[in-house]
Amino acid sequence: MKRHTRIVRVAHWLNALAFFGLAISGVAILLAHPRLYWGESGAVGMPSLIDLPLPFLLTGQSGWGRSLHFLSAWVAVFNGLLYFTGFRSGAMCGYGGLQRLAYSVVVFLLFPLMIWTGFAMSPAITSVAPVIVTALGGQQSARTIHFFAADALVLFLFGHVAMVWLTGFRKNMRAMVFG
Repeated sequence: MKRHTRIVRVAHWLNALAFFGLAISGVAILLAHPRLYWGESGAVGMPSLIDLPLPFLLTGQSGWGRSLHFLSAWVAVFNGLLYFTGFRSGAMCGYGGLQRLAYSVVVFLLFPLMIWTGFAMSPAITSVAPVIVTALGGQQSARTIHFFAADALVLFLFGHVAMVWLTGFRKNMRAMVFG
């Protein structure tokens, strides 16, 4: 097995922590309002695009969830830059075609889409650059796209962990921890 550089290993585990923070806080945010809309606005009493089969916990969920989500997102963005600098040196050469495709979709499609839709939900950012949100059809459209892109990332994570397990958990963990 090809050795992973220290920067790739550190960035991998920082990304795992950031992903965990994003997943937990994303669920908290979603429980505060488990409905998805299309367009600019969406609120209780308005017709929704999708009503998710989750409990509606309006009180106490959104504040800490949004704070953790914001923090974890910035850790993920800066860590992604760190990871890319350590990974761009041909480290995917030993991967199969499907694996390269999956990682490319995550890195070049899903991550940028998550950042774009995350920015589109930020009133501070969209007040300066409204095209970020209008290109997506509105804040609620951005939230809906963000939700489905997050689902795709979770599916990727399950596939990633399954492949680590199927190709030798101990060997792969040793390589990602010790190089």
